[in-house]
Amino acid sequence: MPSEETEVVVVGAGQAGVAMSEHLGAHGIPHVVLERHRIAERWRSERWDSLVANGPAWHDRFPGLEFQDVHPDAFASKEQVADYFVAYAEKIGAPVRCGVEVNSVRRHEGRPGFRVETSEGSIDTRFVVAATGPFQRPVIPPVVPDGAVPVQIHSSQYRNPRQLPAGAVVVVGAGSSGVQIADELRRSGRRVFLSVGPHDRPPRQYRGRDFCWWLGVLGLWDLDTPPQGAAHVTIAVSGARGGHTVDFRALAADGIELVGMTAAYEDGVLTFAPDLAENIALGDEKYLDLLRAADAYVERNGLDLPEEPEAHVLGADPACVTEPRLELGLAEAGVTSIVWATGFAADYGWLDVDAFDANGRPDQRRGVSAESGVYFLGLPWLSRRGSSFIWGAWHDAKYIADHITTQRGYLAYGADEN
Repeated sequence: MPSEETEVVVVGAGQAGVAMSEHLGAHGIPHVVLERHRIAERWRSERWDSLVANGPAWHDRFPGLEFQDVHPDAFASKEQVADYFVAYAEKIGAPVRCGVEVNSVRRHEGRPGFRVETSEGSIDTRFVVAATGPFQRPVIPPVVPDGAVPVQIHSSQYRNPRQLPAGAVVVVGAGSSGVQIADELRRSGRRVFLSVGPHDRPPRQYRGRDFCWWLGVLGLWDLDTPPQGAAHVTIAVSGARGGHTVDFRALAADGIELVGMTAAYEDGVLTFAPDLAENIALGDEKYLDLLRAADAYVERNGLDLPEEPEAHVLGADPACVTEPRLELGLAEAGVTSIVWATGFAADYGWLDVDAFDANGRPDQRRGVSAESGVYFLGLPWLSRRGSSFIWGAWHDAKYIADHITTQRGYLAYGADEN
């Protein structure tokens, strides 16, 4: 069967793939977007039931379309986010093919471009954009052996408290996912232990403005390099229940027992690092740093925004922080489930090209890889701090589309003379 041909193959139809299609279409570049499931599938089927976007609807969207039936300052549900991308793809006429698995991408020998092998045949293309994003393979650290507790699941498998057997739950990871899942489990009546590692803890709102607004006017979304040691630090922020600042002291007051980073397991006992107070303190300092920067911005620009001195008052550390638990006998505590909110790893096994560094990570700058003709999109810190947000992927896609357009111009030069 002869191979199909197109100029660009985009792999993945989440926020990155849909954004890429818009910009390629604007340049008149022939392309297809291949998606093994449905558009924005991970929002629909790989997140818990009550998940909402972490940014308000006025901010977490593409420029060309507002959310329908969502107040600009509200937080869209996961289904509303998925529906948004479906509507956007329809609006721009994105050539998305759902249910198509990409099995391999290999460079042609002796001529430009790549052969893309899919579940529905092969495609020859000049450019490939890997828009599969960072949430490809759930990571569960090999700490607790199978069978030590009745249920161990990754946060991507968690749906709601009814899914878990009766009993206490350990939630490992205190980024947005871990905090929201722990809070939901506690509100359902469970005993909950939350393992807290290093994190960034911005205010949800301050002086009448969402933290997304503050990061924008302070230029912090545009940071192009993570602060030292912060490349993989999780962010503890929540849009749940209308949006609120994550406060670990409040979580403790509500009955969640905070513990340090999960360290090891032996003979039914889970042990934790003695780093809880330090992790809380570092998160507090990042929180206060943003408040101070916001105050300075208000004063410097003469803005009429209400003062909020109480936001600077943190209160005393709870007993679980000042006298942290370092060991937990799982059976004794009635623990029947562990939810690992420990992030994801990339999986580019299908991309058989020289576009990775010695550690297997994409070797790229602003999405332009070391392998000519291959691009990456949707990754954290791809070009800036905001790259992993919906709007950030849209801007990164524009840069890549411009780069492809320039490369097409070079490749076309002199073609009529041959």
